[in-house]
Amino acid sequence: MSVGDTEKSTSDRGRLDKRRAIVEAALRVFARVGYAQASLDMIAAEAGVAKPTIYNHLGSKENLFRHVMTETAARANGKTMEVLESFPVEADGLRPGLEDVAGKLVACYTDEQSQAVRRLLYAEAVRFPDLFDQVRASGPDQFIEALAGRLARLANAGHLRIEDPVRAANQFIALVYEELPTLSTFGSRPLDSRDAEKVAVAGVDTFLRAFGSSGGS
Repeated sequence: MSVGDTEKSTSDRGRLDKRRAIVEAALRVFARVGYAQASLDMIAAEAGVAKPTIYNHLGSKENLFRHVMTETAARANGKTMEVLESFPVEADGLRPGLEDVAGKLVACYTDEQSQAVRRLLYAEAVRFPDLFDQVRASGPDQFIEALAGRLARLANAGHLRIEDPVRAANQFIALVYEELPTLSTFGSRPLDSRDAEKVAVAGVDTFLRAFGSSGGS
């Protein structure tokens, strides 16, 4: 690699690092004061950059907000998809395997940035209805499809009784996530690890009672 290539690579990396710092700072500001009250001056101060730097990287406040939401949601969805790598494939260990998956999903759901994105999406759904749909399509919907595929394989092998894998996937998620907003006061306080474990275990237990090949384990 030539000196010129090295300098370009260093410059590109520095630009990406600065862009990432702006995105993370903007998320903190938007989460703290809301879209309407947030300003580029506040975000620039939070990120430790000059206001023109934000314009150079991401443009207007609206464009920045959209980018923050989609990029943060994409990173969160990537972590959630990784959870499925440990999804059980055999009847032996099905319950503990599902409990492990449920526990990891709870951790993803209660991640600080994930909760900030959800609160902002709900709060700004009227102002940005297309953004809500865009984030949903690129995140939760993709995960549901992937989870449905894994549940379908378990059903085809006779380990679960499922007629509609997509609906079963949605119900699995609902059982795991249902209590989390209340327990965390809609993401405004940390979730106790013992409560998180109880939620995961209870969700899997109810799911297996409904879809287990023998109505249980």
